Amino acid sequence: MDHFTAKSVPTVNNLLCDEEALMQKRKIKLLDTIALVEDIPSRKLKRGEVGTVVEILAPEVYEVEFCDDDGQTYAELALRADQIIPLHNRGDALRIVA
Repeated sequence: MDHFTAKSVPTVNNLLCDEEALMQKRKIKLLDTIALVEDIPSRKLKRGEVGTVVEILAPEVYEVEFCDDDGQTYAELALRADQIIPLHNRGDALRIVA
């Protein structure tokens, strides 16, 4: 029977840390589609809501617009890079983690 050491099997925590490091390397650009990674109760926005970067305000600070299915803006606000995640891979090879 094979015996695995703890080092040979990645933990969920390690996989998430690797993914976060990968996302931090990927620069967010104008018109990127993003998703929120945290709730913003003051604006009634929930984690997972999808928006578009409409302006780069400063390094790692972006103006993001959230629209409904009819194209009407329901929120527009400045967000830090750690509050959002880009949803497109821009042609980068996809990485299988399972």
